[in-house]
Amino acid sequence: MLKTSIEESKLDVIQRETPLAMPIKPTLCSFAAQGFVLATFLAGLSAASALDLKHAVIVMPPNISGPERKAVTMLTEEIEKRTQVFLPTMTEWPLSNAPVIAVGSRSELAKFAGPYPKELLAVRKAAGPEGYRLCVKRGAVSPAVFIIGDDARGVLFGVGRLLRELHMSPGRVSLSDDLDLTTAPKYPLRGHQLGYRPKTHSYDAWDLPVWEQYLRDLAVFGCNAIELIPPRSDDDADSPHFPRPPMEMMTGMSQLADSYGLDVWVWYPALDKDYSDPKTVESALREWGEVFSKLPRLDAVFVPGGDPGHTPPKLLMPLLARQTENLHRYHPKAQMWVSPQGFTQPWWDDFMTIVREEQPAWLTGIVFGPQVRLDTVKLRALLPAKYQLRHYPDITHNRQCQFPVADWDAAFAIAEARECVNPRPRAYANIFRVFQPPTIGFITYSEGCNDDVNKAVWSGLGWDPDRDVIEILRDYGRYFIGDQFADEFAQGALALEENWRGPVLENDGIEPTWQKFQAIERKGGPKLRANWRFQMAMFRAACDAYVQQRFAYEQDLERTALTLLQQAPEKGSLVMIDTAQATLDRARTNRVATDLREQISVLGEALFQSIRMQLSVARHRAIAPDRGATLDTIDLPLNNRPWLTARFRAIRSLPDEASRLAAIREIVNWTDPGLGGFYDDLGDLTRQPHLVRNPNPEADPSNLESAFVGFADQKGRLTEPDNLDGDLRYSWLNHAETLRSTPLRLRYEHLDPNASYRVRVVYGGDSLQKPIRLVANESVEIHPLMPKPQPIKPIEFAIPRAATAKGELTLSWNGAAALGGNGRGCQVSEVWLIKESPLAAR
Repeated sequence: MLKTSIEESKLDVIQRETPLAMPIKPTLCSFAAQGFVLATFLAGLSAASALDLKHAVIVMPPNISGPERKAVTMLTEEIEKRTQVFLPTMTEWPLSNAPVIAVGSRSELAKFAGPYPKELLAVRKAAGPEGYRLCVKRGAVSPAVFIIGDDARGVLFGVGRLLRELHMSPGRVSLSDDLDLTTAPKYPLRGHQLGYRPKTHSYDAWDLPVWEQYLRDLAVFGCNAIELIPPRSDDDADSPHFPRPPMEMMTGMSQLADSYGLDVWVWYPALDKDYSDPKTVESALREWGEVFSKLPRLDAVFVPGGDPGHTPPKLLMPLLARQTENLHRYHPKAQMWVSPQGFTQPWWDDFMTIVREEQPAWLTGIVFGPQVRLDTVKLRALLPAKYQLRHYPDITHNRQCQFPVADWDAAFAIAEARECVNPRPRAYANIFRVFQPPTIGFITYSEGCNDDVNKAVWSGLGWDPDRDVIEILRDYGRYFIGDQFADEFAQGALALEENWRGPVLENDGIEPTWQKFQAIERKGGPKLRANWRFQMAMFRAACDAYVQQRFAYEQDLERTALTLLQQAPEKGSLVMIDTAQATLDRARTNRVATDLREQISVLGEALFQSIRMQLSVARHRAIAPDRGATLDTIDLPLNNRPWLTARFRAIRSLPDEASRLAAIREIVNWTDPGLGGFYDDLGDLTRQPHLVRNPNPEADPSNLESAFVGFADQKGRLTEPDNLDGDLRYSWLNHAETLRSTPLRLRYEHLDPNASYRVRVVYGGDSLQKPIRLVANESVEIHPLMPKPQPIKPIEFAIPRAATAKGELTLSWNGAAALGGNGRGCQVSEVWLIKESPLAAR
């Protein structure tokens, strides 16, 4: 059992009460929510409306298929885990009057329907592919629950729906006796990428029993496909957590998916340097063919054009034609898909020419994923009808990604970072409804279990796009957390999403959300505390509360330090610099919310023990701090302490007091634009009054045509948080940005038409190597496409008098139109519009 020195005694209590050791057998796996002692059923549930299934038997046809038998096994085992009640299975209707759960396909109905076949057959209409009917029948004989699948998958998903509907607790299993529904999925493809590779912050530590449990959990919510990653990808070749070699695990996962009747896709990037070289092509054919040959099931291969990938379409498409032939040697019906991710405009044009004019027969469809230049509606309109369109949405990242958290406060972006626990049900429901309609469905992009709630939301909406996400979340809470907590957990997941909405200091729901989860924990007891899904929610709620308290504290320390610096002319520069530094250093020497921070450590260690979530590089051997290692980022500075420390060191070295005082004035007056001027800190939601925002941001959640808040790389802050030399200002860690050539606009009114103005600007961001252009009023070029200054610093430009002569001004920035990759580059951190004094103007 792994332990750390932090809170060992508290963690020991958790471990003694409920062991969290890995690996986990599928029938005992902690993926399943454990049973809880309940005083009553859910509010409103009475004996008159509930069918008691504690003594039920499961009836199935004698010739049930392999995947259907797996579904029945899943039903019995998942009920037993939550209730300690074992329901026996039979192939004939029981002679007793025990309740029956009858499971099978519509074609075999007469063989498992007992006394009810005529009544059930009277409903002739099938739900559709993968659909099912789930209903309760009470007659003169045994009451019965029927799961009637329209096919083998319908049986599996019907079982999953029953598990979500059941009210389960130790010794009790019941179901509403008026249940009767017939349903089939809207989208035929509903899947998730499960990459066994070091880059993920948990998947690389899971062995096959854990994977089987997770496949079950996904199937319960309607998932019908998984996407695997080959041994060679854009990742390290090995992980300290791997329980098996990558190819062996890939083969095993393919076999597991096949046993449940799930589709198997492979995400296969073309990584070789030069596919114009015949030797390179032959080597790739051998490498890919070896992988294809070892997979028991393979339904489709998806090759990303970029992210990763660097092959021009004129070389990539011929390669994939040959790889399709290669694929069909081992899997004759398998499909080949490709995405135009990260293409420059010339590559995009070449790709579209091939797809539209040549229309290769080997190609099944196109994948819309991150870094594609158009939305799904526009892309679908460009494609020939013969090609299908699949979605590849990123549901695992929070920033620098396809769907960044809207208006995320920099405090969260810095301290919780890119891959923390991220339930975003409302946001992803909107994203789903904007992007999904022109597609056949989706396989999401995931890099770990941090996005588990999001997977359930996508699967649920893939089945029924009109379903309210609160109902999906209640199913999630009922099935994974416990019947008693179905609504409380659902509301808690929504609250976690709301925690991230808007400025952190203005959000009065963060502390109540943390208190809400603490209350659930107290009611649930030790078994709930051992549930990894609940641990994740607790961890996020604790992190949010800690960040809010620490941000308020550190911002107050900075304000105090700046006030002290204003006394430098009277008390001396060196004395006041030392006093201000001591004030700032209290963030380390006199920390705030220490009890809460200790709870975060304990929860982080519990998550490593329960689900191998790697929340620290040093403690859990996560691959990097920005790959979900929240324990390594949670204490990063949330004010200008790093920048001020570096500036103070530079000021101390100045030769005279006058120079030192001038440098201090620059610090104290940093954001002051002077009389008649204006200042915007474009990454601060409370200080961007001139930024032109999209009036309907919900219609553009990937920001293809909208300005949004983005964030710089953390650089040294992540690896050496106490090495503060030369670090960035807090305002340079965030910015407003647009993608490619979409303009980023600031609009000014009520200017002095008789005055001259100049603009001071800081070009921050994570793409300093990419050029940027500035124009006034859409036509007056202030500067052409130019490299951004490195190191980051303010630069100034004159604004022509004619541009402000009407008392108004629009400043517009844009990047290169043909830019490929992620499209980022037009990133602006701070802007001062400075009114020239009459003397300066002359």
